[in-house]
Amino acid sequence: MTSPNQTAIDPAGRLAAVATAGTVDVVILGGGINGAGLFRDLCAQGVSCLIVDKGDFGSGTSAAPSRLIHGGLKYLETGEFGLVAQSTLERNLLLKNAPHCVSPLPTIIPIFSWSKGIWAALRTLFGSTSAPRSRGAILIKIGLSIYDYYGSRNRVMPRHKLFGRARALRDMPALTKSIVATGTYYDAKISHPERLVLELIADGLEEDSLSAAANYTALASVSNGALTFQPENGTTFSVRPKLVVNAAGPWIDHVNALLGAPSKMIGGTKGSHILLKHDELVQSLAGRMIYFEADDGRICLVYDYLGLVLVGSTDIPADNPDTVRCDPQEIEYLLESVRSLLPGMTFNHDQIVYAYSGIRPLPASNASVPGLISRDHSSPVAEPEPTRPFPIISLVGGKWTTFRGFAEEVADTILTRLGHSRKATTQTMQIGGGKNFPPNAAARESWLTQANAASDLQKDRLDQLLSRYGTKALQIACHNSPWSDQDRLPGSTDYSLSEIDYILRNECVEHLSDIVMRRTTLAIRGSLTTGDLRQIATIAATVRGWDSTRTSEEIDAVVQLGDRNLMRLK
Repeated sequence: MTSPNQTAIDPAGRLAAVATAGTVDVVILGGGINGAGLFRDLCAQGVSCLIVDKGDFGSGTSAAPSRLIHGGLKYLETGEFGLVAQSTLERNLLLKNAPHCVSPLPTIIPIFSWSKGIWAALRTLFGSTSAPRSRGAILIKIGLSIYDYYGSRNRVMPRHKLFGRARALRDMPALTKSIVATGTYYDAKISHPERLVLELIADGLEEDSLSAAANYTALASVSNGALTFQPENGTTFSVRPKLVVNAAGPWIDHVNALLGAPSKMIGGTKGSHILLKHDELVQSLAGRMIYFEADDGRICLVYDYLGLVLVGSTDIPADNPDTVRCDPQEIEYLLESVRSLLPGMTFNHDQIVYAYSGIRPLPASNASVPGLISRDHSSPVAEPEPTRPFPIISLVGGKWTTFRGFAEEVADTILTRLGHSRKATTQTMQIGGGKNFPPNAAARESWLTQANAASDLQKDRLDQLLSRYGTKALQIACHNSPWSDQDRLPGSTDYSLSEIDYILRNECVEHLSDIVMRRTTLAIRGSLTTGDLRQIATIAATVRGWDSTRTSEEIDAVVQLGDRNLMRLK
């Protein structure tokens, strides 16, 4: 069991030490999933790193995925077999290394014909610029068999099955009657991607005492090999790195320009999602996802996410991640897609409790169909120049599932350049609250019994915290706070004031939005109330020393963000 008395890391103190030293092995620009994964890997090898993000950690593209940890079934059609092999392996590893937030997801594919799509799929495989449509049972059977083969390494889930129309409709009567069969296979989902990003950074800080992390810190200038940063609240500081990693996702080209290495690497597409309050569909799904083809051939999905129905996603060319939002046309597209799939159910705008959108940092491409742009990753290097003594490695593309493998590839390149050798593998390295997570019911009961003895919380509450934070729950349960666990938010009563206090004191919080949108699931699951927001702001004001003006500004900022995400405060 993780000790509740672990010494807390002081991020501000770490950053001050790096700023005073003025040197560091590697600077990572961008605190999303790829940057965080690389930070942890390099720290585990004894490489001193500074990871910096102009906003909050995990607040950009990494906060806007479909929340799937998947092997990339659709990439088989474009011949990206290496990506499928890596993705299925990384999916299986994450199920083992992050069991507190990654779990199996049985997935249903509705099938509308027996033989359609074979020739179209072959054309796509050999370079056609048109995506296949109406994938029939034969094609899906072949694809799922190949998918099972690639997913056999470190297998943790069952193989696929096909069912005829009668069995499929008996199992899920809400499906359109035009199906001829369904296929069922397994992928995985992540309950809280934003927290996993934060946990990777925290793990990195634990691994290496000379490394530091800074959110809400902008790159102000680059001169004579020194990078100067401007924190949102604080004085500027400069460091001289041996190597810089550009992990800014859709902002990569902008950051490279600031670094004096102009590029055109990114050609992103926008993916939007909506979350519906639809208890009937949640019950019908019974923990499964439906992975289906919309009328225009775009692959869509619908599944139970924290008791809501998540519907996604669009795939539209876009290049400005700072203004991206889920547009009305996209919302109607997603609603119409599920209406066609489940004609016996009602779907309307009143059911939407949250919507979000992000730019996929895909490689620049002239593909006519966004879905045919590669989801693979690369790490091109801009070698040093007389005015820039450090190389720049840009992390282009990539997907959530493969962050660890991508990080390992880039870390090995960096280790070679720095003359270091690898000390540890991350393949079996558990993440954050996944460390020593109880693997079965008996182990879970044992953990709860020990946690009950170490804290004053009852087992049912500890079980709730364990599901939310993994084994980090014990530290939260034993947190010495001015508030008790019995003091709860007025609307979202499953969150305690002590819990919020812990987050504020230990998880790099700068703004109220960090808490409600990333450190917790209060916003995305639609449970946040005006009373909750005010109570959290009161705690934040106490912990951070905000005056009444700052507190009001923070509340207003969350309300504005909520409007952008169609969040309805009660």
